[in-house]
Amino acid sequence: MNTRTEPQRPASFDLSAYGIEGPIVERNLSPAALYERALIHGDGARIADSGALIAYSGDKTGRSPKDKRVVRGESAQEGGEPGIWWGPVNIPISQRTFDINRSRAVDYLNTRARLYVVDAFAGWDPNHRLKVRVICERPYHALFMWTMLIRPTVEEVRGFGEPDWVIMNAGRFPANPLTAGMTSTTSVDLDFHGGDGTGEVVILGTEYAGEMKKGIFTVMNKLMPERGHLSMHCSATADPRTGASSLLFGLSGTGKTTLSADPERRLVGDDEHVWTGEGIFNIEGGCYAKAIHLSKENEPQIFEALKFGAVLENVRLDEADHHVDFDDTSITQNTRGAYPLEHVPNAELPAVAGHPTDVIFLTADAFGVLPPVSRLTPEQAMVHFISGYTAKVAGTEQGVDKPEATFSPCFGGPFLVWHPARYAELLAEKIREHDAKVWLVNTGWTGGACGEGERIALKHTRGIIDAIHRGLLGEAATEEDPVFGLHVVTEIPGVPSEVLSPRGTWKDPSAYDAAASELAGRFRENFKKYEDGVDDAVKAAVPGG
Repeated sequence: MNTRTEPQRPASFDLSAYGIEGPIVERNLSPAALYERALIHGDGARIADSGALIAYSGDKTGRSPKDKRVVRGESAQEGGEPGIWWGPVNIPISQRTFDINRSRAVDYLNTRARLYVVDAFAGWDPNHRLKVRVICERPYHALFMWTMLIRPTVEEVRGFGEPDWVIMNAGRFPANPLTAGMTSTTSVDLDFHGGDGTGEVVILGTEYAGEMKKGIFTVMNKLMPERGHLSMHCSATADPRTGASSLLFGLSGTGKTTLSADPERRLVGDDEHVWTGEGIFNIEGGCYAKAIHLSKENEPQIFEALKFGAVLENVRLDEADHHVDFDDTSITQNTRGAYPLEHVPNAELPAVAGHPTDVIFLTADAFGVLPPVSRLTPEQAMVHFISGYTAKVAGTEQGVDKPEATFSPCFGGPFLVWHPARYAELLAEKIREHDAKVWLVNTGWTGGACGEGERIALKHTRGIIDAIHRGLLGEAATEEDPVFGLHVVTEIPGVPSEVLSPRGTWKDPSAYDAAASELAGRFRENFKKYEDGVDDAVKAAVPGG
């Protein structure tokens, strides 16, 4: 007699409130169960020799910022909700267009045999966290968000109730470009005005997992400033002795994630945080690091974290031993790894910390003119925060054959909801209130522009960051830069003094002067877009102003 029985599984989770009634719905599956589903149900997933799940996001291997849309709302018929930064970042659509896209997503999800639900939190501080529900068809997407959100306890799952926000990910199904307000088959739509008080994100036409992560960050970028808190696109670490924190802002390629992986400090998080009246907290439950050229020697903490329970996106692996080739960019240069904070030995859990003692702006200046480290006044801090400067270098993108200045307001322009000046004002208020020091650190080039000079040595940058955290630069000697007005630090233990003065590293000082003047001009030209939102003291702090 055959006594074997199939394992008993919970009943399908009820999504009828969203108009979804056909598929089997599994909620909050463990990583092991999601691995199993990804392999069995044709998700195209693989398993690396490290134990990480390898997944592929299809045609879209990065975000589609030009396809983000925000519902304008009934209260904003005459020009939009007051304060929202309408334009190329927040492109408005009508409620009707959102409802059409939502209906399209629901209809598609109803055709799937199986769906996955993740109920978890955004924000480690219980006083400010959001309850988030993710509805998706790909196990990889469920595992990604189980990793990137804050995983609830069994008791919290039982008492989860209705979510504050819902993500409907129907990314394998396209948007209809003929729908009013659509310009392509991809659309990431946010509705802050849900009829029952629940906000919604609807995703069509892209399977890139980062759209879900950044959708929630955009939500927090609206809600937190409304409550007087500063939402920030930055990494954060904490002093293990005092609990005070430090913030690292920087665009892609500046070293934000690498420099936050500091064994001497506790990692609060690598990307998204909020500064409240009590201190800071991480929005996320995991890290999402670039994996291109990753090595155990250069970034051991990140390398070791990409093990069982982590997700590797769009990487190539050796068919013989399933070893990942992190140098292979044949799919995309934007290879990524998502892993839970628990995979980091020195993670600060819960991911909350005290007020920052230091705020550090990272820039990879490929023109080779900014000093390795400068101290900023609160007004200069607002200028550099609003500017969000770094530079693209030759070879990183098609058509880029020489350095190009790149500006992203608040180091996270695509995710802002309010005018950049609103975030900058909150930053300046908190800097003054908590006496935080602000630093501009150049991780880019010295001795000339990219192609002529050389990249500032990582050991020197680490030495600078370490000196900041040890409080060694608060009274350090400085000299004022005549072009940018920066207070340039000229002496740091363990860092050669000649490195700290960029003009002296150039063979031709007059060529340096010309390059510095040109970059300052680009700062001034870019800042004109934001002048209406700041006062005269801030305008006077613009480089060359």
